[in-house]
Amino acid sequence: MLVHGLWYGGWSWDAVRAALGRRGIESSAPDLPMRSLDGDAAVVTAVLDSLDGPAVLVGHSYGGAVITAAGAHPGVRALVYVAAFALAQGESISRVAPETPIPATGLAAALRFSDDGSEVRLDPVTGRAVLYNATPEPVAAAALARTRPVARALFSARPATVAWRERRAVYAICARDACVAPDLQRLMAARLDEQVTWDSDHSAPAGHPDLVADLVAREVGRVADSDG
Repeated sequence: MLVHGLWYGGWSWDAVRAALGRRGIESSAPDLPMRSLDGDAAVVTAVLDSLDGPAVLVGHSYGGAVITAAGAHPGVRALVYVAAFALAQGESISRVAPETPIPATGLAAALRFSDDGSEVRLDPVTGRAVLYNATPEPVAAAALARTRPVARALFSARPATVAWRERRAVYAICARDACVAPDLQRLMAARLDEQVTWDSDHSAPAGHPDLVADLVAREVGRVADSDG
């Protein structure tokens, strides 16, 4: 199951799903309401409840917080984080390892708040440089045109459980990321079982779907071998 990041929907995984399909792997990519972390985790849990067999959960960006919260489900065998938030207990996506000095990225400059401050949207011009600094323009423009506002509360929400402590977990570091600092990704990746590094910006599912699909397919094969 593929879990998207802030401002997007399940459609952001379309290229990866097509690549997985070519590899004979079934996938799903639910749309998250993005009103609360608990609510988003509940959406993922409901889909997991409906599955007959084991699952690999894949999270991109904020989706990492969601799979951290939902991934202890008994049907989950492995977690894959793609430039994603592998949060520890008490952390949120706006506060990871606060004792470690990591330079800020340009994300803050791309955020636009509603008049009452309750919602956050992404500025398409500034967001292009932050999320798609190494992605072809047509791909970036098509994605940015489909963004939607999210609840500001998501930035401070903390997962009730930390699934990567209980499940195999792999991290894909995107070395050219201008949204989630690569040094921060390396810090979170060090918590997990394995890490790989890609020459990608933040939006690897859009710009490098085959890289993502190959990593997911490897984990699916590992699960199939262990369950077989």
